[in-house]
Amino acid sequence: MKKQTKDNGRLDGQVERVVFRNEENGYTVLRVKVRGHKDLVTVVGTASSISPGEWLAADGEWVSDASYGQQFKADMMRVSQPDTIEGIQKFLGSGIIRNIGPKYAEKLVEAFGRDVFNVIEKSSGKLLKVEGIGPGRRASIKAAWEEQKGIREIMSFLFSHGVSTARAFRIQKTYGEQAIERIQRDPYCLARDIRGIGFLVADGIARTLGIAKDSELRARAGLEYVLQEMTTSGHCAVPRGDLQSKAVELLDIPPDRIGGALEHLLENKRLIHDEDQRGRNLIYPPKLYFAEWNFAKKLIELNYGKHPCPKINFEKALEWVQKKEKIELSENQCEALKLAVQAKVMVITGGPGVGKTTLVNSIIQVLCDKKQSVVLCAPTGRAAKRLSETTGLEAKTIHRLLRFNPGTGGFVHKEENPLEGDVFIIDESSMIDQVLAQQLLDAIPQRAAVIFVGDADQLPSVGPGRVLRDVINSKAVPVIEL
Repeated sequence: MKKQTKDNGRLDGQVERVVFRNEENGYTVLRVKVRGHKDLVTVVGTASSISPGEWLAADGEWVSDASYGQQFKADMMRVSQPDTIEGIQKFLGSGIIRNIGPKYAEKLVEAFGRDVFNVIEKSSGKLLKVEGIGPGRRASIKAAWEEQKGIREIMSFLFSHGVSTARAFRIQKTYGEQAIERIQRDPYCLARDIRGIGFLVADGIARTLGIAKDSELRARAGLEYVLQEMTTSGHCAVPRGDLQSKAVELLDIPPDRIGGALEHLLENKRLIHDEDQRGRNLIYPPKLYFAEWNFAKKLIELNYGKHPCPKINFEKALEWVQKKEKIELSENQCEALKLAVQAKVMVITGGPGVGKTTLVNSIIQVLCDKKQSVVLCAPTGRAAKRLSETTGLEAKTIHRLLRFNPGTGGFVHKEENPLEGDVFIIDESSMIDQVLAQQLLDAIPQRAAVIFVGDADQLPSVGPGRVLRDVINSKAVPVIEL
C-alpha cells in the first residue's frame, strides 16, 4: 500500500466514500482513510472524477467548519488507481465503470487480481471468461474505461502545466476529449473560453508548452488582453495607435508583429474598428461594440410613440402634488415633472442636494394617481435601498429586476421576455456600465417610458461605458439639469 502522510498542506489516503458531488461544477465531498487518523477524514474540493478505492493526494489546508467540524479543504486533488485488492474491488464496484457493480467487481478481482485494469485496457476479450459478461457488457465496460482514462489523461496534462483542480475541471467540461489537442494548438483559447482563466494564466501555460514570446498566437491574445485592460478605465473603445503602443510595451513584442496580429483580429471579427465623430480609428471588443450599438438603437426605439400615461391637466396635477407633499417645486422641477408624463425617455441630472429626490417622489405621486405601474431600480443594493426608503415603494437592483439566471449566466427578462411596467425610473444611472444598460433597455417593453436619474459627474460605473454622460451628450432625449 502507498505510504500515507499528513501535514499542514498535504494529505494522502484512500477514498472510502463519495458523500456528495455536483456534476456541474465538480464540487466534491469525500471521506478518506488517512494513516494516523482513527476516523475517516472529510475532504472537500473540486475533482473531475473520483471513486471509492482510489488513492488521493491533495494539497490544501485543514479548516474547522462550524457545522461539520475539522475537514481538509483541497486546492488541488490528484487521484491514481488503487493498488490493493480491497481498493481495486471498491473502485470497480463504485459505479465509475458502467455495467460493473459490486457483484461483478468481486468476480473480476477474483478472476484477474491486481491485473484486472490491464485486462480491461489491453485484453478485454478475457472478460468474456467471467460468468455473466457477454459481448455487449464487455464492449460497454471497455468504452467506459477508455472514457475515464481520457479524463484522467487530460487532468494529468493540465496538472503538469500548473493548472489548479477547479480550473482543470472547467477546461475538461468545456473541451471534453479534445482538451489536450486544443490547448497544445492554441493555449490562449483558455483565456477566451474558460471563466476564471485570463491571459496571464494562459500565457504561463503557453510558456511551459514552448510557445515563443513573439509568436503570432501570443500577439493576438495579448492584444485582446491589453484592450480589455484599457477598457476598464471606462471607455468602450481605444484609439488604434494607443492600443498598439501599449501592446508593444506590455507584451515586449515588435511593432510589426503587433500590427499584423491586429489586422488578423479585425479580419476575423475578434475585434471591431469604427470611427468616432472626431474621425479617430477606434478598436472595440465585440461585446462592448454591440452593447453600445444596441443600447443606442433601443433608446431611439423607446423614444418613439405615445407616453403610457393618459393626458392630464398638468396645472391641476402640479397644484395637487405640491399640496399633497407640502412642497413648492422650482421652475426646473416643474418642467421635469411635465416631461415625465409626456416624454417617452428623459434624463434628470444634477449634483447632491439639488432636489432630485423631491422631484422623483412628485413624479411617482402623479403617475400612481393616474394608475400607472412605476418600476424603480438602481445598479447597487445600497442605491436601491435608499430609493425604497425615500419613495416608500419597492426598488430593486437591476440584476434582481432582470432576474439573473446562474445556470445560463444571463437574465430571465430580456427582449423576448420583457418586464412588466408603464414607467421605469432608473436611479444612480451614472453607475451603470454599458453592457448592463443595454441588457436593461432590452428588457423594457416598447410601450413603456424611461426616466434616467443621476449625477453624470459622480459615481462612474465600475465597468466600461459612461452611459448617462453619453445619453446626455447625444441630445437624443430631453435632459433636465437641476
